[in-house]
Amino acid sequence: MKGIILAGGHGSRLHPITLAVSKQLLPVNDKPLIYYPLSALMLADVRDVLIIALPGDIPQIRRLLGDGSHLGLSLSYAEQPVPEGLAQAFLIGAEHIGDDDVALVLGDNIFHGNGFYDLLATHRRDLDGCVLFGYPVTDPERYGVGEVDEDGRLVSLAEKPEKPRSNLAITGLYLYSNDVVEIARQVRPSPRGELEITDVNRVYLDAGRASLVSFGRGFAWLDAGTPESLLQAGQYVQTMEDRQGVRIACLEEIALRMGFIDAEACHRLGARLSRSGYGSYVMAVADEMRS
Repeated sequence: MKGIILAGGHGSRLHPITLAVSKQLLPVNDKPLIYYPLSALMLADVRDVLIIALPGDIPQIRRLLGDGSHLGLSLSYAEQPVPEGLAQAFLIGAEHIGDDDVALVLGDNIFHGNGFYDLLATHRRDLDGCVLFGYPVTDPERYGVGEVDEDGRLVSLAEKPEKPRSNLAITGLYLYSNDVVEIARQVRPSPRGELEITDVNRVYLDAGRASLVSFGRGFAWLDAGTPESLLQAGQYVQTMEDRQGVRIACLEEIALRMGFIDAEACHRLGARLSRSGYGSYVMAVADEMRS
């Protein structure tokens, strides 16, 4: 399975902060925002990832992440000159996807909760069509919304409905079979000229090949696309890390525990950051795994 992080857009909801800095590099507690969606793909055992961003943002992101080889990953980059809907990611990333299935994650989404790895592993293994992930919210009219029947089967999808038929928002994490590229090519743009991902998902729904997995109690989904939500995300991460003593979205630790790198490589990565608490944590994790 290939991975795509859609990190495009101008971050206009965060202006003036993002006039000079890519949204993906803004801090969420002690880590840049893009660490969080990348960690979700890593937990899905996805190692070949395309990062789609505005031309001016790519050099900044590349400086942070490089080619990913230090984490046992293969990272590549593609430009999104003009944002034209989420489904545009499949057209830009068609060559990257090739003959593989694909996981798409939005660059400002944060996922955290027990059992996340097992959930991703199960639905990646059984993938035939598309898998969407839902999260209960109090304001579903702001999101794409999925409705399920009493047996948990997905029966309808709506994009920002005035009268939502459920409170399950569709989060920014999606798993697709390889045919998503061809489906995206055939979807007609919306009146705004955008390729809506809900329209792609409806094709799968109409074919009986779409499912919606609801994140349960104790799971957190955060969309850090506004100043308020970015601050809330940082506060959540800080609180959870202080209570549990475990770093959320620590790429070096995930790479080690997933077997992408060994403990020696992990320790070297931590040593490069040894003057920070983050670097000390990475070295401690490596030492624990070596003992």
